[in-house]
Amino acid sequence: MKAVAIQEFGPAEGLRVIETPEPTPDTGQVLIETEAIGVGGVDAVIRRGTLGSYGFKPGHIPGSEVAGKVIAVGAGLDESLKGRRVWAFTGTGGGYAEKAVASDFLPIPETLTSEDAVAIGTSGAVSHFALAHAHFEAGESVLVRGAAGSIGVSAVQLAARNGAKNVAVTTSNHERGERLKKLGATEVLDRAGTGEGKYDVIIDLIAGPNLPDFFDKLNPNGRLVVVGVVGGMPLSDFAAKLLQNFQKSWSFMTFSADTVPREDLRRVRLEQFGDGMFKGIVHEILPLDQAALAHQKMDDGEVFGRIVLKP
Repeated sequence: MKAVAIQEFGPAEGLRVIETPEPTPDTGQVLIETEAIGVGGVDAVIRRGTLGSYGFKPGHIPGSEVAGKVIAVGAGLDESLKGRRVWAFTGTGGGYAEKAVASDFLPIPETLTSEDAVAIGTSGAVSHFALAHAHFEAGESVLVRGAAGSIGVSAVQLAARNGAKNVAVTTSNHERGERLKKLGATEVLDRAGTGEGKYDVIIDLIAGPNLPDFFDKLNPNGRLVVVGVVGGMPLSDFAAKLLQNFQKSWSFMTFSADTVPREDLRRVRLEQFGDGMFKGIVHEILPLDQAALAHQKMDDGEVFGRIVLKP
């Protein structure tokens, strides 16, 4: 079957089309003929080599979420699953392919396209639990740093719907700022977060060397949660500003959906799949063999929402 693998870590052109054997579903797994493949920030982080020390090697097939039709099932699963359309989480890889296996999967309602499912499946749940991890409450102010990506647009919608006093966003583009306002943002800042506003919660998708600058944007008792590192790792002394402002009781946290029980993730995803008010934003649909182009668009900062690959 056709797949896309990371042959060289670094630039987007390191992604190349390969031929690889079709996977076989193990116990508790389904084999999915993919109809839509989500291109996520974590895929770019892995491809760039930011997480190279975590054991990824050349030949790794990225892609953590897919949607499509079940064509085979492993031991322990009901044969009636065959022919069902499902969304699936494939972990840290395996999704950029014509067929993929997964043990974490959910049925997709008829009202939801496969493309929309991969725009909501991971980003919606991550945003939901990241806000919960920050102990966000109605009436508080929220800043979403790097709001144009799929998790960012989800976080904006959820914060607004759940009673945020105001929802600020950082973005590099006026047009994106206007689109984010239509999703619930009330304040648009540049990438550096220029402005005098202070916030109770900051959801940070960027990290990078400028992370400490955003501590200054926290109210007393404010909480900053890093959900992504698309801007790279912060400097080693990034926490010094927290200690220098000890009296403000700022909190710094990281969040990964890996720490959320699977059944809780499943419950939230099912709710979001059935919620017509929650929008997954598909930036563009590209053929699978143009995965490198999709990554280049992410690297260039062109993407609003999620790019979807289609075999």
